[in-house]
Amino acid sequence: MSSDIVLEAKDLKRHYQVDRGTFKKPAILKALDGASFTLTKGKTLAIVGESGCGKSTLARLVTMIEQPTAGGLRIGEVNVTSAEGVETKDLHKMVQIVFQDPYGSLNPRQKIGHTLGEPLLVNTSLSKSERRKAALKMISLVGLRPEHYERYPHMFSGGQRQRIAVARALMLNPQILVLDEPVSALDVSIQAQILNLIATLQQQFNLAYMFISHDLSVVKHIADDVMVMYLGKPVESSSREELFSRPRHPYTRALLSATPMADPFRTKERIVLHGELPSPIAPPSGCTFHPRCPSMTDECRKKAPELKALDGYQVACFHPKEY
Repeated sequence: MSSDIVLEAKDLKRHYQVDRGTFKKPAILKALDGASFTLTKGKTLAIVGESGCGKSTLARLVTMIEQPTAGGLRIGEVNVTSAEGVETKDLHKMVQIVFQDPYGSLNPRQKIGHTLGEPLLVNTSLSKSERRKAALKMISLVGLRPEHYERYPHMFSGGQRQRIAVARALMLNPQILVLDEPVSALDVSIQAQILNLIATLQQQFNLAYMFISHDLSVVKHIADDVMVMYLGKPVESSSREELFSRPRHPYTRALLSATPMADPFRTKERIVLHGELPSPIAPPSGCTFHPRCPSMTDECRKKAPELKALDGYQVACFHPKEY
């Protein structure tokens, strides 16, 4: 693995057993069904798709909140699935997460100083004064003031709380930051401030980001590479420039066509997907997107396309758009 690659996932899967009643066999819900990707120092990989596509499940696997059902996951040179003891503890220091809800992720009974110092208390041998000094330094880095150290979460705005959440995630000097819809609960003006802060911190600490979002306008602003997921599987993966200028998969084109544009004089094709997202318990045969795809053929009904690499991009489609 390259020295710049800090995480590598191969055919990562997470299946859940779902109880369907006394006289029925449990069903298998395939929340994530084969994702392969890498995270690189100083770069951002965005994961996009509708609700239920497996984005948050992927975040739980990368942050080791859950173990994968199958597939390989390496962080640095360590195989996550076989790590034990001290090795596992070290891996948890390397990967941190920022959640969508900045208030729900903070303890309302703890002052911010205690919240920021707690990771150091649990994972290091620093003294109380050293932990305080580190927390105050991080408070300054995320754009807050020293007096905020003694305040409770309810005393802050949504944007300030998310700054605190980012600061807490960075206290152990991680190499990877998973950002799970970090700005979707914020006002648009505050979103821009948090995104700029995230970009600045990435440059300063050379962090690898996995940025999960359904908002493609935000992804276009922050991502280096983009992976589009549908029903637990990646359907397209490429650089940001390639994906936004030449989307190949019909699902990607539909997502982009639904993204609002700030230019009132620019027109674009509107692609409307009919039907709902199928259940991951009983996915359609063949290509799982075929019931909603405007380019569907008999081949799509019978066989599932593989994610193929073609000239700098990957797409899982029998009939990708040519440019």
